Amino acid sequence: MGQSESYEKEMELSEIQSLYKSFIMECPSGSLYLHEFKKIFGVKSGPNPASIYLDNVFKSFDENGDNTLDFIEYVAALHLVLRGKLEDKLRWSFKVFDNDGNGRLDGDEIARIIRIIYKIKLGNVTDESGNNLSVEEVCSRVIERIDENNDGDISLEEFLEGAQRDAWVKDFLSLNANPSCWMQNQQVKEASEI
Repeated sequence: MGQSESYEKEMELSEIQSLYKSFIMECPSGSLYLHEFKKIFGVKSGPNPASIYLDNVFKSFDENGDNTLDFIEYVAALHLVLRGKLEDKLRWSFKVFDNDGNGRLDGDEIARIIRIIYKIKLGNVTDESGNNLSVEEVCSRVIERIDENNDGDISLEEFLEGAQRDAWVKDFLSLNANPSCWMQNQQVKEASEI
């Protein structure tokens, strides 16, 4: 075992310890509730697209279904978002988008998530030539590029293959939520209060 391997393990341990300290300071009960999760991303609860999207994100990380994230679920979520492999992120995204849990994205689920992502991206969605696209054009484009068998539904396999094969689709589906930014802001805030 080389020194760099040992250093990496120490860094990971120190990162986890730092995460735990931040987690406990924000969630003294040891549980992160949905409203606190939304606060991390700066999203207010309500019928807005970002809030609805984060409802699904939260649900997908709540592995035991107790409507809270414990520290282990929280770390797993951060790891996936910040360091996870592309295929793992895509599988997770599919799980978030599949509202009824049937393993397929139907037309309504596809349209709903595209509208949400479109609004989160503030309508700044373009084709490869830089032309602005409407939400309807984005929806048609995503379905056309991913739905291999043209049945109107997207299976997990179609989703994984299509998003990995098509750079435009992969870029559109990626939401670069960065919780580490929030954590850094919290640390600055705490330091300024001392």
